[in-house]
Amino acid sequence: MSIMQPRIYLASQSPRRRELLKQIGIRFETLLLRANPQRCVDVDETPHPDESPAVYVQRICQEKAHAGFAALHFRNLPLFPVLAADTTVTLDGRIFGKPDSAEQAAVMLRTLSGREHQVLTAVALATGEHVEVRLSTSTVRFAQLGEERIKRYLQTREYADKAGGYAIQGQAGAFIEHLVGSYSGVMGLPLFETTQLLQQVNYTTP
Repeated sequence: MSIMQPRIYLASQSPRRRELLKQIGIRFETLLLRANPQRCVDVDETPHPDESPAVYVQRICQEKAHAGFAALHFRNLPLFPVLAADTTVTLDGRIFGKPDSAEQAAVMLRTLSGREHQVLTAVALATGEHVEVRLSTSTVRFAQLGEERIKRYLQTREYADKAGGYAIQGQAGAFIEHLVGSYSGVMGLPLFETTQLLQQVNYTTP
């Protein structure tokens, strides 16, 4: 009996994105862009000078999808579509990436405390040279966060590898007074926009 091949690849190491795809029954295989040290296909996520958060997150997402499809050629893998995503947090036009340390995460949380910020998540699907991109924008309002509360959160280490230094699906969910937009988008993969892209390549979706 032949084994069914995956219909798409997910170019992400994020367990949250894997969980979200599984949630809606999407069959995929994870594609790690850093799997071969002899050929760097990783993406430089440094913002360009004066680049807006929306332009930045879509550019990075598109580059990840391109890099993923290039990796298929290099590794002689079946050329199925490659899905990629990127998330950034923004406040007053400033891009909040992933904190390098607990101290940096604390600065981010203090800045977001008691204010509204935007979470931008772009999702892209590469089918050869062509890449389609969709953008999800959500507005999140944090409660006022005291120093003791921030300290307790940092001890969970949830901030690691999270844009803006927090994870909505974790304990930081208790910080959020109000959310307008996509919960899954804030997690890292907007399911509505992802479904739109998959339908374009005739993938069966919910």
